[in-house]
Amino acid sequence: MSLLVEQVPPSAVREFSKWSQSTGPLSNKRIVVPTENSSSQKISTCLALGVPAGLVAAHSRRRRNHRKRLALAAAQSQTSVTNDTLKGAAKVCSECGNVFMEDDIFCRKCGAPRSGTLGVGQKQASPKEEEPKKGHFPPKATPLLDSLGDEGTQRIRSMNVPELKQLAEEVRWQVLDAVSVTGGHLGAGLGVVELTVALHHVYDTPRDEICWDVAHQCQPHKVLTGRRSRIYTLRQGGGLSGFAKRKESVYDAFGAGHSSTSISAAVGFQTAKDRLQRSGHSIAVIGDGAITGGMAWEAMNHAGGLGSKVVVILNDNGQVSLPTFYNQVKQPVGALSETLAGTSTAETRGLDIQGNIAKVETSQAFQNARQFAKNATKQLLPDQLSAAAAKLDEYTRDFVKTVPFRGSGSGSRGELFEQLGFYYVGPIDGHDMDTLVQVLENIRQDHEDGLLQKPVFLHIKTKKGYGYEPAQKASDKLHAVQPKFNVPKSPDETQKPKQPPLTKVFADQLVREGERDEKVVAITAAMPGGTGIGIFEKRFGPERTFDVGIAEQHAVTFAAGLAAGGLKPFCAIYSTFLQRGYDQLVHDVALQKLPVRFILDRAGLVGADGATHCGAFDLSYLSCIPEMMVCASADEAELCHMIHTLAQIDDAPTALRFPRGSAYGDIEMPPPRFLEPGKGRIAREGRDGTLAILSIGGRLRESLKAAEELEKKYGISATVADARWVKPLDKKLVGWLASDHRAVITIEENAIGGFGSQVQQVLLDGGYLDGMGKTPVALRSMVLPDRWIDHNTPELQYDDAKLNAQHIVDKALAVLDRVGVKVKSIVQG
Repeated sequence: MSLLVEQVPPSAVREFSKWSQSTGPLSNKRIVVPTENSSSQKISTCLALGVPAGLVAAHSRRRRNHRKRLALAAAQSQTSVTNDTLKGAAKVCSECGNVFMEDDIFCRKCGAPRSGTLGVGQKQASPKEEEPKKGHFPPKATPLLDSLGDEGTQRIRSMNVPELKQLAEEVRWQVLDAVSVTGGHLGAGLGVVELTVALHHVYDTPRDEICWDVAHQCQPHKVLTGRRSRIYTLRQGGGLSGFAKRKESVYDAFGAGHSSTSISAAVGFQTAKDRLQRSGHSIAVIGDGAITGGMAWEAMNHAGGLGSKVVVILNDNGQVSLPTFYNQVKQPVGALSETLAGTSTAETRGLDIQGNIAKVETSQAFQNARQFAKNATKQLLPDQLSAAAAKLDEYTRDFVKTVPFRGSGSGSRGELFEQLGFYYVGPIDGHDMDTLVQVLENIRQDHEDGLLQKPVFLHIKTKKGYGYEPAQKASDKLHAVQPKFNVPKSPDETQKPKQPPLTKVFADQLVREGERDEKVVAITAAMPGGTGIGIFEKRFGPERTFDVGIAEQHAVTFAAGLAAGGLKPFCAIYSTFLQRGYDQLVHDVALQKLPVRFILDRAGLVGADGATHCGAFDLSYLSCIPEMMVCASADEAELCHMIHTLAQIDDAPTALRFPRGSAYGDIEMPPPRFLEPGKGRIAREGRDGTLAILSIGGRLRESLKAAEELEKKYGISATVADARWVKPLDKKLVGWLASDHRAVITIEENAIGGFGSQVQQVLLDGGYLDGMGKTPVALRSMVLPDRWIDHNTPELQYDDAKLNAQHIVDKALAVLDRVGVKVKSIVQG
């Protein structure tokens, strides 16, 4: 018997011990000597294990590679690796999903560094000195929140219910104080504080994934998951995102920003666990607005069919559309709002009873009884009667919830989800910590013990803006606020006139078009305020205004049906959200050449909402569609002209995009007039035929500024043109610019493949780029870069994208130098 002495860490000894016990005695013995972590590296123990030499050698190679990776990561991150390094770090590898052992610093499966709040390979970003440490609410003692530090959620799991209640109050204050500095979404976050605390108490996050739908309610989640020290940077440049973001924290299991995605993601996580034989739970938290999206129902249909053990939590706050009640609309949007009844005082009393029922129907004793009854009926009754008996269980629970306790929002409402294969629980009070914790613990245990072999649908009732009286009194529950929303404004601030948002400019013009033509109707997908459609509804009522809920696909095809039926639909959807209805736009609208008018607000970069809401792609994805007409307004006057124009185009689908922001206010507003499709305009005519700048949309002002600087500093008299239309493109204008100028620069607030590509095709087909018997024109296109641009102020975002006036000047000087135009500064210094 040969002997081999190999030094390995204690964790490996434990691993080899388990292996040897499972393989039994072997004749070829190896001696494995563990090392200590002390500096002297004393050998303290010798274990004789039956381990093949190949396995020992392989482990030795892994340890050597592990040490190399460790040294490299430590050098790159300049972070020392100590026991403290692993506090709050990930329990699951973000690259491959492998579960870390407690002393692993690198993933054993793929070698990725173990990152987290303080993990290796991801230095904790300390707040900048200028970042505020407090907001505009009175200071409040937060001892429990302070005790968490930046270590993650482990300590929350050891708290009792009274401590969880106190922690929730401290988190609510912290969210209010932070958002008073940063602005942004507020009401939704205040409404899920108790739920957030309960979830992190019951489930083993981040190993158990929480998928937040939309994630505009995730500020409490961020406060509790190691990011409190940076919470005053929400939505600020270089700070925390206003939504869940995977690269920001291992606790953000799935990125969000758009709606109705959480259930699909959670089902995916749970299926991956099952496939890889990993334990754990996956939870989706979705609002009653987001669940109006078709994708949520597609995911539930799939989850029920799979028998997935996913948990779906419906946060029902009566805000099926935003805001729920606007102008003449007296009920939330859609039939689902009737199914998910609101929470009145009477219903709150019913919720107390429902909470007790939920505790019972998720308890182990109840589930064991159900299982016993199911097994008995299968054995004693024919298949047909057995199936009927199974249905009797559902109907009995529905009857008990509905008949005696009318008004609690349950009963037959749960049958909708039971038919999709879910075990429906609730509704329960989402602000009752005792009930939340017990029901969630029961559900978790039922899944772990195999008592429930299906997905669970937990219906909770909450109040948006809960705990902050001004939010609960506001019509929109303070869905989103400006910084210092709770600070009284000075007389100077209140009297200072502000320019109207471009959204209002659009809405006012649409009202005028509606007054001229009774066939004009308006459609929104749960954004009557954000798109301005609420202003149209205030004038014409719900008979000519349609809010379809968060269902962009339906909105597009519904608009197609309206157009085919002889109406003139204006379908107002944010640029980034129209992406969700793209197939319907192509197949149901464009292919049939139906005159639907798409109004794309938030085109280009949008500031604090970041990449998820950025309208970066519409000129690309619209311009490639045959016979689609696309225009973009440069200012408020052009916006009104274009609305008026689209109202009169009845033989093709059209789209108008405009940026987020306010009107300039220095433009004369003439009566709206029809703009000939495919006809641009000259905004500034140059004198020397050297350079032409061709703009589309909101960069026209920056183009004019660049032209002024070029003339003032370098004596270059540039022509500036506003294309107005991407399709049909003004070919005569493009040809003239190419013929009479040495260089042409196009500029757009859009990704590659949009306006610049259309111009390039015209110049290629016309021979302008190969000379046509003269010196070819030099063409350059300025577009958004091929990367995501994080949240910041719009000005800094466009600086980052290199689309401001100075960048246009730099591009002009570079292209003129390329064509041999010698440029010298005429300004000294």
